[in-house]
Amino acid sequence: MTTLPPEPSGSSVPETAIRDSHTYRQVAEGFGDDAARYDRARPSYPAELIDRIIERSPGREILDIGTGTGIVARLFQARGCQVLGVEPDPRMADAARRRGLEVEVAKAEDWDPAGRQFDAAVAGQVWHWVEPVAGAATAAKALRLPGAQGRTQAQRPGGRIALFWNVYQPEDKVRAAIGAVFARVDTGLPYGSGSASAASMVEGYLGMCRKAVDGMARAGGFGEPETWRFEWNRRYTRDEWLDMVPTMGGMSRVPAGKLVQLLDGIGAAIDSVGGGLTVNYTTVAVTAVRSA
Repeated sequence: MTTLPPEPSGSSVPETAIRDSHTYRQVAEGFGDDAARYDRARPSYPAELIDRIIERSPGREILDIGTGTGIVARLFQARGCQVLGVEPDPRMADAARRRGLEVEVAKAEDWDPAGRQFDAAVAGQVWHWVEPVAGAATAAKALRLPGAQGRTQAQRPGGRIALFWNVYQPEDKVRAAIGAVFARVDTGLPYGSGSASAASMVEGYLGMCRKAVDGMARAGGFGEPETWRFEWNRRYTRDEWLDMVPTMGGMSRVPAGKLVQLLDGIGAAIDSVGGGLTVNYTTVAVTAVRSA
């Protein structure tokens, strides 16, 4: 989901918004207002991403930073991983615990692993809310260092950090219509006129990857980063998409009357193309291995 601070409608994401996004943390604090909807409506992540993180990590002990309601954590749990979540919002943490997850309440920048070591530190749709240097320092402290497994065995690699985001683009026949509704209702949020191209939206999120890489470099303790990219799509019914819209960043700050107008308009736009829509997702990830 697009969750950056407000910007001019229809533009690509400016570098200033990317650089300063962690200072808008109060926008993220609204997600816990309706944690059940967030858990129900937010999209998942491609299986290929989760599998690649596990395959390229030294083990299956996972730290999920900004776990929210546990959407990412459950994907790792389903593959036999042991997951600890860290989440600053107690409401979101409680929702994750009700789903059987272990969660500690803390901001990523402040959390202390207390000597615990993990094979991977992951964060889905979160890192733009985290101060990048302090967040990377926390992850480095929590990840396993590379080390020999024994005299006759190869050196075990260090733990892996993996930060990822979903970028969404509804199919062309409905994208402009939905964008026009956002422009007409004027929520003041950065969801645009529908004119931004998929390429410009992905480039905005790759900018967040670059910001994360800079944070890792400044914190120290990581090897050469890699960027991964995955394309996938999901079909939504009208009601499923309308259920998701209020979970976008900042929507909890939209006056109730405007939110009703927005959802009515989007619903009509989806009805005009048959009552459903296909959303094309690009998941971008930046990852690096803990170095000695």
